[in-house]
Amino acid sequence: MDEVGRVETLAAPLSPHLVWASDAVMRRIALADLESGDTLGVIDGGFGITAALFARKRPELYVPETHYSRGARGERTDVVTVYDALSLRPVAEVVIPPRRAINPLPSANAALTDDDRFGLVFNMTPATSVSVVDLEQRAFVAEIATPGCSLVYAAGSRRFVSPCADGALLVVTLDESGREASKVRTRAFFAPWRDPVTEKAVRRADEWLFVSFEGRVHPVDVSGAEPRFAEPWDLLAAEDRAEGWRIGGQQHLAVHAATGRLYSLVHQGPPDTHKDPGSELWVYDLAQRRRVDRIALRSPGLTYLGAPIDPGPRLFWPLGRLFEMVLSLAGIGVTGVAVTQDERPLLVTGSSFSGSLGIYDALSGEFLHRVAPGNMTTLVLQVPWETIEATR
Repeated sequence: MDEVGRVETLAAPLSPHLVWASDAVMRRIALADLESGDTLGVIDGGFGITAALFARKRPELYVPETHYSRGARGERTDVVTVYDALSLRPVAEVVIPPRRAINPLPSANAALTDDDRFGLVFNMTPATSVSVVDLEQRAFVAEIATPGCSLVYAAGSRRFVSPCADGALLVVTLDESGREASKVRTRAFFAPWRDPVTEKAVRRADEWLFVSFEGRVHPVDVSGAEPRFAEPWDLLAAEDRAEGWRIGGQQHLAVHAATGRLYSLVHQGPPDTHKDPGSELWVYDLAQRRRVDRIALRSPGLTYLGAPIDPGPRLFWPLGRLFEMVLSLAGIGVTGVAVTQDERPLLVTGSSFSGSLGIYDALSGEFLHRVAPGNMTTLVLQVPWETIEATR
C-alpha cells in the first residue's frame, strides 16, 4: 500500500529515456519513464496547453501558465513558474502580461535563450509580441512587439527569430538586460502563397529545420551575425509524390543530434492533409540529405480517462492484429514524435486522441512497447534538455 502524503524526489542524473507528455484535456504535463513505464511526476499548468522549457545549466524547468480567478473565467493572471527539476516543486513565479498565446501548437510558443538567462513567451491578442523574463533575477523585463511575425525560436544567447507572414524572418537581438537592442527582417526564405512552412521546426546545434506543406526542408543557420538560408531540399522524391505521400501530424519532426538523423511523420493523402496522422516514419541522413529508412508505425494505443486499453502480448496474435485494426479505424493514429538524445535513442509517438505512447528503437525502428502516463490526450512530446546537452 502506498504511503499517503509521501513525496519523492527524482534521482540525479536523470535517465536519458524520459519524456514529458502534454495533455490538452487535463491541462498538464506528465513525466514518463520510457523503459519502466512509470509516471514520475505531473505538473498542472492552468488554462490552455502546458509545455515546459528546460534549463541546460540549472536544475530547473519553466512553465508559462495562465490562471483565471474563477477557473475558466474571472481575472486572468499569466506567469512563468519556476520548478525544481528533481522535486518538481514550484520555487518561484514571475508575473507577465496577460497576453500569452493559447493555442494547440506543440512548439515555439516559448523558448529559452541559449545561455538560460532569458525566457521568451509568445503573445497574441491578436497583436503579436514576445514577453521577456530574466530567469536569474526572477523578473519580467520587457514586451517586444513582433508585428506580422509569430512564435519564438532561440538563436543564441541574446537573440531570437520569428517567421513572418511574407516568408521572412524577424531577427530580434536583446541587450544584456533583456530589452530590445535591434530588430531586423530578412529576405523571404519560403513562399507562403505557394508552399508555406509549418511552424513545427526542429533544431540541431545552430540550424533550424523548417519543413513546408509539400515536404521541402528549409534549413536556417543562426550561428552567424545574420541568419543564413541554405538551399532547400526534398523529403519526398517524385515517385513518393506520385503515390500520394506527404508530411502529416501535429508534431511531425524529430532530430537525433549525434547521428544527424531526421525523423518525419508521413502518410498518403490529398493536398491540405498535412495534419493527418502519420502511417510511417521516414528517416533521413541530414549530411547526405537522403532517406535511409522507413518505419511502419503502430497506433500508440487507446486510453479511457487516462487508463490504457491494451491487451498486451498475451493476446492471441490474430486478435492482436484485430485490435490494431480497430485502433486504426478509430483514428488513433500517430500525430506526434520525439526522440531521446543518448547513444541508444528511443522514439516516442503519441496521438491527439489518446494518452498512450508508442516506444520504438530509434536506430532499428523496432516497436518495443507502449507506455501510459495517465493522460487522456497527447499534444506535445518533449525530451528534457539534460539529456541533450552532451550532444550539442
